Amino acid sequence: MSLHDNMMRLALTEAQKAAAKGEVPVGAVIAIGETVISAAHNLRESTGDPTAHAEVLAIREAAQKLGRRRLNDCTLYVTLEPCPMCAGAMVMACLGSCFFGAKDIKQGCAESVLSITQEPAFYHNIPCFGGLQEEACATLLNDFFRSKRTNQ
Repeated sequence: MSLHDNMMRLALTEAQKAAAKGEVPVGAVIAIGETVISAAHNLRESTGDPTAHAEVLAIREAAQKLGRRRLNDCTLYVTLEPCPMCAGAMVMACLGSCFFGAKDIKQGCAESVLSITQEPAFYHNIPCFGGLQEEACATLLNDFFRSKRTNQ
């Protein structure tokens, strides 16, 4: 199994933690090579914080641990294509690259709806690669929302 697959498996584990808490199951890992710097999952519902997305929490933790705001040598692995806020945070953190699992056709801002991470007007662009373990990531999300609909 490749480095990228291993890191996405860790992000999926984070997403499962979110689902167990009733959070939308999105998980994120930030790594430098094989070294995990941070890992997080959505905490919006439990914290009441609309910015507590997995990516933002992972970026905050990585910056704190590394003692710097520029994460240009770091790779973000996230189970769902980043939303506008998260894509903007990635650009502001100067992340080196991003791999995501499932596409978000309604809010995805790495390639699906917009490409904030590739916007030429911004001072930093981030290479993003979608579809890493896409089926596993999408299944986790679909199962979560299906169970929410049937339990209402």
